[in-house]
Amino acid sequence: MKQLYIDAIAEKAGAKPWQVENCIDLFAEGGTIPFISRYRKEKTGGLDDVAVADIRHWMEVFDEMEKRKQTILGTISEAGKLTPELQGAIESCLVASELEDLYLPYRPKRKTRATVAAAKGLEPLADQLWSLQARRPAEAAKAFITAEVPSVEDALAGARDIIAERIAETAPIREHQREAFRLRRIVSKATKAAQSPEGAKYRSYFDWNYPIARIPSHNLLALLRAENEGFVTTRIDADPERSGSKIYYDFCKEHGYPATKELEAEIRAAIDDSFKRLIAPSIEGEVIREAKEKADIASIAVFGENLRQLLLAAPVGEKRVLAIDPGFRTGCKVVCLDAQGRLLHHSVIFPHPPLSKKVQAITEIADLVERYQIEVIAIGDGTAGRETEDFVRRVGLPESVRIFSVSEDGASVYSASETGREEFPDEDVTVRGAVSIGRRLMDPLAELVKIDPKSLGIGQYQHDVDQGLLREKLDFTVEACVNRVGVNLNTASPWLLRYVAGIGPVLAENIVRYRAENGPFAARADLLKVPRLGAKAYEQCAGFLRIRGAANPLDDSAVHPERYALVGKMAADLGVAVKELVGNEGLIGKIDPQRYVGGDAGLPTVRDILKELAKPGLDPRASAQEFAFSDEIHEIGDVVEGMELPGIVTNITAFGAFVDIGIHEDGLIHISQLGRRGTDPSAVLKLRQQVRVKVLSVDLDRRRIGLRLISG
Repeated sequence: MKQLYIDAIAEKAGAKPWQVENCIDLFAEGGTIPFISRYRKEKTGGLDDVAVADIRHWMEVFDEMEKRKQTILGTISEAGKLTPELQGAIESCLVASELEDLYLPYRPKRKTRATVAAAKGLEPLADQLWSLQARRPAEAAKAFITAEVPSVEDALAGARDIIAERIAETAPIREHQREAFRLRRIVSKATKAAQSPEGAKYRSYFDWNYPIARIPSHNLLALLRAENEGFVTTRIDADPERSGSKIYYDFCKEHGYPATKELEAEIRAAIDDSFKRLIAPSIEGEVIREAKEKADIASIAVFGENLRQLLLAAPVGEKRVLAIDPGFRTGCKVVCLDAQGRLLHHSVIFPHPPLSKKVQAITEIADLVERYQIEVIAIGDGTAGRETEDFVRRVGLPESVRIFSVSEDGASVYSASETGREEFPDEDVTVRGAVSIGRRLMDPLAELVKIDPKSLGIGQYQHDVDQGLLREKLDFTVEACVNRVGVNLNTASPWLLRYVAGIGPVLAENIVRYRAENGPFAARADLLKVPRLGAKAYEQCAGFLRIRGAANPLDDSAVHPERYALVGKMAADLGVAVKELVGNEGLIGKIDPQRYVGGDAGLPTVRDILKELAKPGLDPRASAQEFAFSDEIHEIGDVVEGMELPGIVTNITAFGAFVDIGIHEDGLIHISQLGRRGTDPSAVLKLRQQVRVKVLSVDLDRRRIGLRLISG
């Protein structure tokens, strides 16, 4: 990659050029983000996975830009118009809009007013006006009257069209206008359709304006959605007179001032037309798209952080689970799962109206808890969720049985998906949904990777943002979480394994198939027996896979196999076996890290090894905590201003956080009610965090509840 790109990436990623160059080399060798950030710290200078991902993103952006440059240079060269100065400007360009500005005058054109005028032979007249040679434009125009150009005014109009297009294609003028538009306000006005009931939700934007450079991401995305749906129109409140004067001044600086009033009038008319008809619509669209790109990035960042928190939510671990997918009319679907998440039983109970078979339901739950030695109960938080939780808590179960409310978001998507059908081909969607609820309590990460993140109810305008950029962010987030936690090689599903560094869908299926045919893996090295899993894939994935109870304890740690010999030397120097060293913080404390630095093992790698040896396979996630809603409220009519209530954070956005307080509508803690003015909600709260809130307002008509954070 060219040095100018490396330097640009370094600036954007907050890294040094040598770090960027080494990352690019590692990517070229087949390195993955988790592997590079975890096991190649000497080469990256300790860059974390976010920085490494940022480098890869910009590497791909500039790779595409370089391809675009070669296409542009080829096109201009074929037209015989490529000069050394133009080539140098194109090759040194780092901004896509500036690159397209340089290309604009040479790009093959569709039919325009300027091309029509040129076809009529009016370009020489335009040249005379452009170079200020036609002191008397009307006199000069007489020479161009033909059957196609019947009058002087027709000739001058065509010449002005040509000049207008030239001005609109001048790179410095376009860039100056971009800067001017970026300082203006975006304005919206209601359309006739806004009076419809569907338009009511956008009424805040019916007569609205805001500086385009400072507009909050959620406001811009909502505004653009309202425009797409036909409820408002938007524009940037540009100043045509001021812009025209600036363009005229720049023109005169380069060409000189017109010698006559007639010539000045023609130039000014061409400039005014150029701005209103060509420059303003084009630049306005670019600046709004630019603002949307920033809004997309901000929204996607919120989505990515929410997803990270959701995937790293506290698991209850390998417990025997009774899971309930609640419902009123159709009943509550009940499943029992063993400690590995295998389905043991499913049935339906009807504790709620209209059937209200409470006694039968109580008997069924109590019997299942005893029969399957249930340790925890997972209850979906959707329709009838609160009512079902209240019912189960009154059943009189053993105190050792813990009860959890679990987010249902995405469970129905999973149950109807190809993944759900593949896992449970003989069960219907209701059973699959209940199983998903139970499994996501046991291990949220292992279960949620099966569901499209956009179905998890944690986004902010996720369908309005750049879908390619969103997918890149979500894939990175899932991959980062999976590899941070590590994966049990002998129990992981193919849907979880595919996110392990270097594996992917095909190798994940091969691993599961090999495991089914040959039994559990005894050692990491056995992975090399899996069809199509070669040395490079093994290098990338091995450190993130765990084998419980392996003969070599390092196979159940984050120590990479390439460092087993180094750990063996540490143990030998202490006069103990590796098994005695692993987990023995006393022995590990005697090791001098500097003594084992050498070759490609630097101090960062040695320190990582010692840290892992002290607490091998440590799960970074917290433990799941029980939670209970207030008994005072069960529906929105019970909620009163001034109440202090417990709640669970269900979604975090740029403008605040939504909290489930145990009724069928989530309340909103606006960003202004988080405790400190201007606080980023994601810096204060985490998804599924248990909080205490105060009710500030209750709008029964719109079913909205305003909250203030008390503690969390």
